[in-house]
Amino acid sequence: MLTGLPLLPVQPFLGAGALDAARLVLVGAPLDATVTGRPGSRHGPPRIREVSEYLEEYSPKLDRTLSEARFHDAGDLNLPLTRVGEALRLIASAADAIAGAGRIPLVIGGEHLVTLGPVRALAARHPDLALLHFDAHLDLRDDWMGERDNHATVVRRCVELLQPGSVYQFGVRSGAKEEYLYAATNTTLYPDDIVDGVARVRAALDGRPVYVTVDIDVLDPAFAPGTGTPEPGGVSSIELLAALACLKGLNVVGMDLVEVAPAYDPTERTAYVAAKALREAILVLA
Repeated sequence: MLTGLPLLPVQPFLGAGALDAARLVLVGAPLDATVTGRPGSRHGPPRIREVSEYLEEYSPKLDRTLSEARFHDAGDLNLPLTRVGEALRLIASAADAIAGAGRIPLVIGGEHLVTLGPVRALAARHPDLALLHFDAHLDLRDDWMGERDNHATVVRRCVELLQPGSVYQFGVRSGAKEEYLYAATNTTLYPDDIVDGVARVRAALDGRPVYVTVDIDVLDPAFAPGTGTPEPGGVSSIELLAALACLKGLNVVGMDLVEVAPAYDPTERTAYVAAKALREAILVLA
């Protein structure tokens, strides 16, 4: 399925099974080339997998266990560190191959620009694709210091790919004034209660293909300090997990979780909450 793509073997995520039975396929995308804050998110995918081994496979909230989920971990893409266009092409190719095999890609970043790869691939397959974006930042700049493809511009690029009114943003609490002006006519914002926000958009998304992107900095730094651009005033880990549970029943065709930078969190609670969020997402989607 991912034949021809450069993949690095990794310790697989807790409970990952064989590819032939998988409904969902994890792939790491350790891109870390356009960060505007602190670098290091390319080390997120392997560390998240490593700490997943300390979690239980059973989720009492969902009353499901990973042994019931059909998912496979394909490893990490071997991405060029500085050739951003080529890295995005490889990420898009991986997502397209997974989707083309009738499976759901779940990408582990890496910086948030990672999202543009699978959104490009899945928007080509699903012209009515909707995007659910969990983040502290709007990411709606048109460029950053002359760069159009950047982790601070990624949602702007996605808006340009999708039909009008297709982008929903949750937990945002930071952005330039121009970004908020752009959001007022191009996206739908739910900055405070992310659980209620997801519940409110479910009816509009009924049956529609959905892509979900989770920047770990949507969480308050008290819960996730290990990220490149932490932003105070965020949601709790309980709220994030509850919002992910609300995805059940939606037609989610792809997802990512990005921006875990382990070097800035010696306690490793950021990696742990990311691993648990992925566990819950796997149980909902797979």
